[in-house]
Amino acid sequence: MDRLVKLNEMLATSPKDCFLMHALALEYLKLGETTKALSFFEKVISTDSHYVGTYYHLAKTYEKTNQLAKAVDAYEKGIQIATALRDQHAKNELQMALEEITD
Repeated sequence: MDRLVKLNEMLATSPKDCFLMHALALEYLKLGETTKALSFFEKVISTDSHYVGTYYHLAKTYEKTNQLAKAVDAYEKGIQIATALRDQHAKNELQMALEEITD
């Protein structure tokens, strides 16, 4: 809980910091607060659509909440961004995860 307090304090001073929002989302996932986690993951993407690392976690969280169409969409958008950024590692991870739910 202490980490949540610290991250929220830091985010209050840097409200558009995608790293902090992503970190908060991961902390909420650990606590089982999926709705809050999704909210932060979505906020990361709306703040910076090129924050490629969030797409995987966003899609996985959609999968956990049985929102498969949204998961597929997040994977596909992440693949597009990773391709544009020439981030082959992220692209491969997203592609493999997408194939797991579409095959």
